[in-house]
Amino acid sequence: MVVGHLMWPTTKIFKLKKMNKNLYTILFSIGFCFLQTAVVFAGNPDRQGESGAGELLLNPWGRSAGFHSMNTSSVFGVESMRINIAGLSRISSGELTLASSRLYEGTGLTTSAIGFATKSGENGAIGISLTSLSFGNIPITTTAQPEGLGGTFSPNFFNIAVGYSYMYANKISVGMLLRGISESLPDVSAFGFGIDAGVQYVSGENDNFKLGISLRNIGSPMTFGGEGLSFSAPNTGGQVSGTTYNLTYDRRAASFELPSVLDIGLSYDFYLNRTDYIRAITNFTSNAFSADNLGVGAEFSFRNILALRAAYRVEIGEGTNTIGDNLYSGLAAGVSVDIPFKKGSDTRLGLDYGFRATNVFKGTHNLGLRLSF
Repeated sequence: MVVGHLMWPTTKIFKLKKMNKNLYTILFSIGFCFLQTAVVFAGNPDRQGESGAGELLLNPWGRSAGFHSMNTSSVFGVESMRINIAGLSRISSGELTLASSRLYEGTGLTTSAIGFATKSGENGAIGISLTSLSFGNIPITTTAQPEGLGGTFSPNFFNIAVGYSYMYANKISVGMLLRGISESLPDVSAFGFGIDAGVQYVSGENDNFKLGISLRNIGSPMTFGGEGLSFSAPNTGGQVSGTTYNLTYDRRAASFELPSVLDIGLSYDFYLNRTDYIRAITNFTSNAFSADNLGVGAEFSFRNILALRAAYRVEIGEGTNTIGDNLYSGLAAGVSVDIPFKKGSDTRLGLDYGFRATNVFKGTHNLGLRLSF
Protein backbone atom coordinates (compact mmCIF):
# COMPACT_ATOMS: atom_id res chain seq x y z
CA MET A 1 0.00 0.00 0.00
CA VAL A 2 2.81 2.37 0.88
CA VAL A 3 4.67 1.60 -2.33
CA GLY A 4 1.57 2.12 -4.41
CA HIS A 5 0.88 5.38 -2.63
CA LEU A 6 4.39 6.61 -3.37
CA MET A 7 4.41 5.48 -6.99
CA TRP A 8 1.22 7.30 -7.97
CA PRO A 9 2.54 10.87 -7.50
CA THR A 10 5.79 9.99 -9.31
CA THR A 11 3.92 8.71 -12.36
CA LYS A 12 1.59 11.66 -12.28
CA ILE A 13 4.47 14.12 -12.13
CA PHE A 14 6.15 12.39 -15.09
CA LYS A 15 3.00 12.74 -17.19
CA LEU A 16 2.64 16.38 -16.25
CA LYS A 17 6.24 17.07 -17.22
CA LYS A 18 5.69 15.38 -20.57
CA MET A 19 2.52 17.41 -21.18
CA ASN A 20 4.29 20.62 -20.24
CA LYS A 21 7.15 19.79 -22.61
CA ASN A 22 4.71 19.31 -25.48
CA LEU A 23 2.92 22.53 -24.55
CA TYR A 24 6.20 24.46 -24.54
CA THR A 25 6.97 23.10 -28.00
CA ILE A 26 3.62 24.32 -29.30
CA LEU A 27 3.96 27.74 -27.72
CA PHE A 28 7.48 28.09 -29.13
CA SER A 29 6.24 27.20 -32.63
CA ILE A 30 3.37 29.69 -32.43
CA GLY A 31 5.75 32.38 -31.18
CA PHE A 32 8.11 31.60 -34.05
CA CYS A 33 5.31 32.12 -36.57
CA PHE A 34 4.35 35.51 -35.17
CA LEU A 35 8.01 36.59 -34.90
CA GLN A 36 8.66 35.73 -38.52
CA THR A 37 5.45 37.51 -39.51
CA ALA A 38 6.61 40.71 -37.86
CA VAL A 39 10.00 40.52 -39.57
CA VAL A 40 8.89 39.61 -43.07
CA PHE A 41 5.76 41.69 -43.52
CA ALA A 42 7.19 44.92 -42.13
CA GLY A 43 8.69 45.83 -45.51
CA ASN A 44 7.92 48.52 -48.05
CA PRO A 45 4.75 47.91 -50.15
CA ASP A 46 6.50 49.62 -53.09
CA ARG A 47 8.51 46.38 -53.50
CA GLN A 48 5.50 44.55 -54.92
CA GLY A 49 6.38 42.48 -57.96
CA GLU A 50 10.11 42.27 -57.17
CA SER A 51 10.26 38.67 -55.91
CA GLY A 52 11.21 35.59 -57.91
CA ALA A 53 10.47 31.86 -57.75
CA GLY A 54 6.82 32.53 -58.56
CA GLU A 55 6.24 28.80 -58.99
CA LEU A 56 6.05 28.57 -55.18
CA LEU A 57 2.67 30.30 -55.41
CA LEU A 58 1.29 27.74 -57.89
CA ASN A 59 -0.93 25.07 -56.35
CA PRO A 60 -0.80 21.67 -58.08
CA TRP A 61 -3.27 19.89 -55.75
CA GLY A 62 -6.89 19.34 -56.78
CA ARG A 63 -8.80 19.68 -53.50
CA SER A 64 -7.28 22.96 -52.33
CA ALA A 65 -7.30 24.38 -55.88
CA GLY A 66 -11.10 24.20 -55.80
CA PHE A 67 -10.90 26.51 -52.77
CA HIS A 68 -8.50 28.92 -54.49
CA SER A 69 -5.89 27.65 -51.96
CA MET A 70 -7.88 29.33 -49.17
CA ASN A 71 -8.50 26.28 -46.91
CA THR A 72 -5.73 27.27 -44.50
CA SER A 73 -7.82 26.22 -41.50
CA SER A 74 -9.05 22.83 -42.75
CA VAL A 75 -6.41 21.43 -45.12
CA PHE A 76 -4.82 18.15 -44.08
CA GLY A 77 -2.55 15.43 -45.43
CA VAL A 78 -0.18 15.87 -48.36
CA GLU A 79 -1.87 19.05 -49.61
CA SER A 80 -1.04 20.77 -46.32
CA MET A 81 2.61 20.89 -47.43
CA ARG A 82 1.51 23.56 -49.92
CA ILE A 83 -1.13 25.40 -47.85
CA ASN A 84 -0.51 24.92 -44.10
CA ILE A 85 2.03 22.37 -42.89
CA ALA A 86 0.23 22.10 -39.53
CA GLY A 87 -2.48 19.97 -41.18
CA LEU A 88 -0.03 17.19 -42.04
CA SER A 89 -0.54 15.44 -38.70
CA ARG A 90 -4.31 15.17 -39.20
CA ILE A 91 -4.05 12.13 -41.47
CA SER A 92 -5.31 8.80 -40.11
CA SER A 93 -2.24 6.78 -41.05
CA GLY A 94 -0.71 7.55 -44.45
CA GLU A 95 -1.38 9.19 -47.80
CA LEU A 96 0.12 9.08 -51.29
CA THR A 97 -0.97 11.75 -53.78
CA LEU A 98 -0.26 12.38 -57.45
CA ALA A 99 -1.32 15.61 -59.14
CA SER A 100 -1.12 17.37 -62.47
CA SER A 101 -2.41 20.75 -63.59
CA ARG A 102 -2.72 22.67 -66.84
CA LEU A 103 -1.97 26.30 -66.08
CA TYR A 104 -3.80 28.97 -68.04
CA GLU A 105 -5.15 26.56 -70.64
CA GLY A 106 -3.65 27.36 -74.02
CA THR A 107 -0.21 28.44 -72.80
CA GLY A 108 1.34 24.94 -72.61
CA LEU A 109 2.40 25.42 -68.96
CA THR A 110 1.88 22.41 -66.70
CA THR A 111 2.78 21.37 -63.17
CA SER A 112 3.29 17.87 -61.80
CA ALA A 113 3.54 16.85 -58.17
CA ILE A 114 3.90 13.78 -55.99
CA GLY A 115 3.63 13.68 -52.22
CA PHE A 116 3.77 11.09 -49.45
CA ALA A 117 2.88 11.47 -45.77
CA THR A 118 2.86 8.99 -42.90
CA LYS A 119 2.33 9.02 -39.16
CA SER A 120 5.42 9.42 -36.98
CA GLY A 121 4.48 8.30 -33.51
CA GLU A 122 1.00 8.74 -32.08
CA ASN A 123 0.61 12.48 -32.67
CA GLY A 124 3.22 13.36 -35.29
CA ALA A 125 3.47 13.02 -39.07
CA ILE A 126 6.23 13.47 -41.61
CA GLY A 127 5.87 14.10 -45.33
CA ILE A 128 7.80 14.72 -48.51
CA SER A 129 6.67 16.26 -51.79
CA LEU A 130 8.21 17.03 -55.17
CA THR A 131 6.76 19.60 -57.56
CA SER A 132 7.94 20.54 -61.05
CA LEU A 133 6.89 23.22 -63.54
CA SER A 134 7.08 22.46 -67.26
CA PHE A 135 7.32 25.15 -69.94
CA GLY A 136 7.25 22.79 -72.89
CA ASN A 137 9.80 23.01 -75.71
CA ILE A 138 10.88 26.58 -76.46
CA PRO A 139 12.60 27.34 -79.81
CA ILE A 140 16.19 28.55 -79.56
CA THR A 141 16.51 32.01 -81.12
CA THR A 142 19.19 34.68 -81.38
CA THR A 143 19.19 38.33 -82.36
CA ALA A 144 20.77 37.33 -85.68
CA GLN A 145 18.27 34.49 -86.25
CA PRO A 146 14.99 35.46 -84.54
CA GLU A 147 13.10 32.75 -86.42
CA GLY A 148 15.05 30.05 -84.62
CA LEU A 149 18.09 27.81 -84.98
CA GLY A 150 16.06 24.63 -85.38
CA GLY A 151 16.59 23.42 -81.79
CA THR A 152 14.59 23.76 -78.59
CA PHE A 153 15.22 24.02 -74.86
CA SER A 154 13.12 23.62 -71.73
CA PRO A 155 13.78 25.27 -68.36
CA ASN A 156 13.82 23.01 -65.30
CA PHE A 157 11.92 24.45 -62.34
CA PHE A 158 11.30 22.11 -59.40
CA ASN A 159 11.21 22.12 -55.63
CA ILE A 160 11.38 19.40 -53.00
CA ALA A 161 9.91 19.76 -49.52
CA VAL A 162 10.21 17.81 -46.27
CA GLY A 163 7.85 18.67 -43.43
CA TYR A 164 6.90 17.59 -39.93
CA SER A 165 3.73 18.27 -37.96
CA TYR A 166 2.72 17.52 -34.38
CA MET A 167 -0.79 17.50 -32.91
CA TYR A 168 -1.46 18.19 -29.25
CA ALA A 169 -4.62 16.87 -27.54
CA ASN A 170 -6.38 16.61 -30.94
CA LYS A 171 -6.97 20.37 -30.79
CA ILE A 172 -3.77 22.21 -31.69
CA SER A 173 -1.37 21.14 -34.42
CA VAL A 174 1.85 22.86 -35.44
CA GLY A 175 4.27 22.14 -38.23
CA MET A 176 7.41 23.23 -40.03
CA LEU A 177 8.64 22.52 -43.55
CA LEU A 178 11.96 22.94 -45.35
CA ARG A 179 11.87 23.42 -49.12
CA GLY A 180 14.68 23.36 -51.67
CA ILE A 181 14.08 25.38 -54.85
CA SER A 182 15.92 24.87 -58.13
CA GLU A 183 15.59 26.88 -61.35
CA SER A 184 17.85 26.13 -64.28
CA LEU A 185 18.46 26.59 -68.00
CA PRO A 186 21.13 24.64 -69.92
CA ASP A 187 23.80 27.20 -68.91
CA VAL A 188 22.27 29.23 -66.04
CA SER A 189 20.88 28.08 -62.69
CA ALA A 190 19.81 29.26 -59.24
CA PHE A 191 19.14 27.41 -55.99
CA GLY A 192 17.65 28.43 -52.67
CA PHE A 193 15.95 27.27 -49.47
CA GLY A 194 12.59 28.22 -48.00
CA ILE A 195 10.85 27.53 -44.70
CA ASP A 196 7.12 27.20 -43.99
CA ALA A 197 5.50 27.21 -40.55
CA GLY A 198 1.88 26.83 -39.55
CA VAL A 199 -0.67 26.40 -36.77
CA GLN A 200 -4.16 24.89 -36.77
CA TYR A 201 -6.70 24.94 -33.94
CA VAL A 202 -10.03 23.08 -33.83
CA SER A 203 -12.87 23.35 -31.33
CA GLY A 204 -16.50 22.36 -30.90
CA GLU A 205 -18.45 19.20 -30.21
CA ASN A 206 -17.63 17.80 -33.67
CA ASP A 207 -14.54 19.95 -34.28
CA ASN A 208 -16.83 22.35 -36.12
CA PHE A 209 -14.72 25.46 -35.68
CA LYS A 210 -11.27 25.62 -37.25
CA LEU A 211 -8.60 28.31 -37.26
CA GLY A 212 -5.41 28.23 -39.31
CA ILE A 213 -2.36 30.48 -39.63
CA SER A 214 0.34 29.74 -42.18
CA LEU A 215 3.57 31.54 -43.04
CA ARG A 216 5.23 30.34 -46.24
CA ASN A 217 8.30 30.91 -48.40
CA ILE A 218 10.57 32.50 -45.83
CA GLY A 219 14.11 31.84 -46.98
CA SER A 220 17.37 32.76 -48.58
CA PRO A 221 17.65 35.09 -51.61
CA MET A 222 18.38 33.32 -54.89
CA THR A 223 20.90 34.40 -57.54
CA PHE A 224 21.41 33.07 -61.05
CA GLY A 225 24.89 32.07 -62.12
CA GLY A 226 26.63 30.00 -64.78
CA GLU A 227 28.34 30.16 -68.15
CA GLY A 228 25.28 31.74 -69.72
CA LEU A 229 26.13 35.00 -67.95
CA SER A 230 29.64 35.13 -69.43
CA PHE A 231 30.57 37.04 -72.58
CA SER A 232 33.69 37.68 -74.62
CA ALA A 233 34.97 41.22 -75.23
CA PRO A 234 38.29 42.97 -76.08
CA ASN A 235 40.65 43.75 -73.23
CA THR A 236 40.10 47.20 -71.76
CA GLY A 237 43.77 48.25 -72.03
CA GLY A 238 44.23 47.32 -75.67
CA GLN A 239 44.10 50.89 -76.98
CA VAL A 240 46.89 51.97 -74.61
CA SER A 241 49.20 48.98 -74.97
CA GLY A 242 48.51 48.49 -78.66
CA THR A 243 47.74 44.80 -78.09
CA THR A 244 44.13 43.77 -78.44
CA TYR A 245 42.77 40.38 -77.48
CA ASN A 246 39.48 39.01 -76.15
CA LEU A 247 38.77 38.22 -72.51
CA THR A 248 35.86 36.37 -70.92
CA TYR A 249 33.84 38.50 -68.54
CA ASP A 250 31.21 37.37 -66.02
CA ARG A 251 28.04 39.38 -65.51
CA ARG A 252 26.82 39.51 -61.92
CA ALA A 253 23.10 38.81 -61.68
CA ALA A 254 20.99 40.57 -59.07
CA SER A 255 19.59 38.40 -56.30
CA PHE A 256 15.85 38.04 -55.71
CA GLU A 257 13.74 37.06 -52.71
CA LEU A 258 11.11 34.36 -52.35
CA PRO A 259 7.40 35.35 -52.55
CA SER A 260 6.57 35.31 -48.83
CA VAL A 261 2.91 34.73 -47.93
CA LEU A 262 0.92 34.93 -44.69
CA ASP A 263 -2.49 33.19 -44.58
CA ILE A 264 -5.12 33.46 -41.84
CA GLY A 265 -8.20 31.30 -42.29
CA LEU A 266 -11.41 30.37 -40.47
CA SER A 267 -13.99 27.68 -41.18
CA TYR A 268 -17.12 26.26 -39.57
CA ASP A 269 -18.90 22.97 -40.29
CA PHE A 270 -22.71 22.85 -40.23
CA TYR A 271 -23.64 19.17 -39.80
CA LEU A 272 -26.85 18.05 -41.49
CA ASN A 273 -26.57 14.57 -39.95
CA ARG A 274 -23.78 12.34 -38.64
CA THR A 275 -21.89 12.24 -41.95
CA ASP A 276 -23.08 15.12 -44.13
CA TYR A 277 -22.04 18.71 -43.55
CA ILE A 278 -21.62 22.10 -45.18
CA ARG A 279 -18.29 23.83 -44.50
CA ALA A 280 -18.06 27.61 -44.76
CA ILE A 281 -14.59 29.15 -45.03
CA THR A 282 -13.02 32.57 -45.19
CA ASN A 283 -9.36 33.41 -45.69
CA PHE A 284 -7.11 36.45 -45.74
CA THR A 285 -3.80 36.31 -47.62
CA SER A 286 -1.07 38.89 -47.12
CA ASN A 287 1.45 38.80 -49.96
CA ALA A 288 4.80 40.47 -49.31
CA PHE A 289 5.32 41.22 -53.02
CA SER A 290 1.82 41.61 -54.44
CA ALA A 291 -1.68 42.73 -53.51
CA ASP A 292 -3.43 41.08 -50.56
CA ASN A 293 -6.37 38.71 -51.09
CA LEU A 294 -9.63 38.07 -49.25
CA GLY A 295 -12.07 35.31 -50.10
CA VAL A 296 -14.91 33.04 -49.04
CA GLY A 297 -15.89 29.52 -49.97
CA ALA A 298 -18.14 26.58 -49.15
CA GLU A 299 -17.98 22.80 -49.37
CA PHE A 300 -20.73 20.19 -49.21
CA SER A 301 -19.67 16.70 -48.11
CA PHE A 302 -21.98 13.71 -48.64
CA ARG A 303 -21.25 10.55 -46.61
CA ASN A 304 -17.51 11.17 -46.82
CA ILE A 305 -17.71 9.97 -50.43
CA LEU A 306 -18.62 13.01 -52.52
CA ALA A 307 -17.54 16.59 -51.89
CA LEU A 308 -18.50 19.69 -53.89
CA ARG A 309 -16.78 23.01 -53.30
CA ALA A 310 -16.67 26.56 -54.65
CA ALA A 311 -14.89 29.78 -53.70
CA TYR A 312 -14.52 33.42 -54.68
CA ARG A 313 -11.45 35.58 -54.06
CA VAL A 314 -10.72 39.27 -54.62
CA GLU A 315 -7.65 41.45 -54.34
CA ILE A 316 -7.65 44.18 -51.74
CA GLY A 317 -5.27 46.92 -50.73
CA GLU A 318 -4.49 50.51 -51.54
CA GLY A 319 -3.43 51.20 -55.09
CA THR A 320 -4.46 47.82 -56.57
CA ASN A 321 -6.37 47.51 -59.81
CA THR A 322 -9.87 46.18 -60.15
CA ILE A 323 -10.43 42.46 -60.36
CA GLY A 324 -11.14 42.73 -64.08
CA ASP A 325 -7.46 43.49 -64.65
CA ASN A 326 -6.24 40.34 -62.84
CA LEU A 327 -5.40 37.05 -64.48
CA TYR A 328 -7.80 35.06 -62.29
CA SER A 329 -11.41 36.19 -62.32
CA GLY A 330 -11.86 35.21 -58.67
CA LEU A 331 -14.00 32.09 -59.20
CA ALA A 332 -12.92 28.54 -58.31
CA ALA A 333 -14.76 25.24 -57.99
CA GLY A 334 -13.98 21.57 -57.50
CA VAL A 335 -15.20 18.08 -56.78
CA SER A 336 -13.76 15.07 -54.93
CA VAL A 337 -14.79 11.43 -54.89
CA ASP A 338 -13.49 9.03 -52.21
CA ILE A 339 -14.11 5.33 -52.68
CA PRO A 340 -13.30 2.83 -49.88
CA PHE A 341 -11.62 -0.38 -51.00
CA LYS A 342 -14.16 -2.32 -48.96
CA LYS A 343 -16.90 -1.60 -46.45
CA GLY A 344 -15.50 -0.35 -43.18
CA SER A 345 -11.96 -0.06 -44.55
CA ASP A 346 -9.77 2.99 -43.86
CA THR A 347 -8.04 2.49 -47.22
CA ARG A 348 -9.63 4.80 -49.76
CA LEU A 349 -8.96 5.89 -53.32
CA GLY A 350 -9.74 9.52 -54.06
CA LEU A 351 -10.05 11.58 -57.23
CA ASP A 352 -9.89 15.38 -57.03
CA TYR A 353 -10.60 18.03 -59.62
CA GLY A 354 -10.27 21.79 -59.29
CA PHE A 355 -10.93 24.63 -61.73
CA ARG A 356 -9.99 28.31 -61.47
CA ALA A 357 -11.47 30.73 -64.00
CA THR A 358 -9.25 33.31 -65.71
CA ASN A 359 -9.99 36.52 -67.56
CA VAL A 360 -7.88 35.36 -70.49
CA PHE A 361 -6.96 31.85 -71.64
CA LYS A 362 -9.34 29.04 -70.61
CA GLY A 363 -8.75 28.71 -66.89
CA THR A 364 -6.51 26.44 -64.84
CA HIS A 365 -7.38 22.75 -64.41
CA ASN A 366 -6.08 20.61 -61.52
CA LEU A 367 -6.42 16.84 -61.33
CA GLY A 368 -5.27 14.68 -58.42
CA LEU A 369 -5.27 11.01 -57.43
CA ARG A 370 -5.03 10.05 -53.74
CA LEU A 371 -4.48 6.81 -51.85
CA SER A 372 -5.31 7.09 -48.14
CA PHE A 373 -4.53 4.21 -45.79
